[in-house]
Amino acid sequence: MNVSQIELSLTPALYEWRTIKKHHTTVAVDILRATTAICAAFEAGAEEIVPLESLDELADYGQRGYLCAAERGGMKVEGATYGNSPTEYLASDLHGKRLAYSTTNGTVSIRRGSDAERTLVGCFANISALASELIARPQDLVILCSGWRNDFSVEDTLFAGALCRRLLASGLYVSHNDAVAMALALWDSCGGDPYSYSLQHASHVQRLIGFNALSDIVHAFKEDTCKVVPRLADGKLTCNKFILRD
Repeated sequence: MNVSQIELSLTPALYEWRTIKKHHTTVAVDILRATTAICAAFEAGAEEIVPLESLDELADYGQRGYLCAAERGGMKVEGATYGNSPTEYLASDLHGKRLAYSTTNGTVSIRRGSDAERTLVGCFANISALASELIARPQDLVILCSGWRNDFSVEDTLFAGALCRRLLASGLYVSHNDAVAMALALWDSCGGDPYSYSLQHASHVQRLIGFNALSDIVHAFKEDTCKVVPRLADGKLTCNKFILRD
């Protein structure tokens, strides 16, 4: 039986140095908050999300009927309709809406991972749907954590460990990557409670608490609030083909 390899890039700056570069899937991760917010927006009915690195690109998409969503340094950008708060998206009716979306870290990772054959978005909110998709269609995998300004982040690495634990248990994946081993050890050390662990150890949690974003933090560590797996194709995220059936 063929098995697929797993590799972990702890920050976008390390992605270009990965060893898996051909015929692979990349999963972009930004627990606090971009990939969690993307899943929330699709749960709220969004039709399409265009991830952008530069704020300069937003105006053009706005003229084409897209809602502008943008965040820098944890704060909504002035003039944007939305920032990157998952609870704000969940409280909105986005049915049929298209979003142009730019964040400090998460959309950078998504765009960076666009060279893969399959580029997916992952977070605790869709971890079961994501794991099911990866197990149903195994392929060498790179998990790309967004971190914070190209630095390591606890919350993204915890998620990587949780996802790897599920994939390795399937018998369809293996890993000989030190970063994966570290993520697994971190996940095991949190005792299945990434929220409490991150409250104690994650700097970005404290940063967001300072922005009164505790509801977003709580939501970001809840598993399986979302049953879709967004996929990037032609520069756009959609999720129509990745619904986990009950």
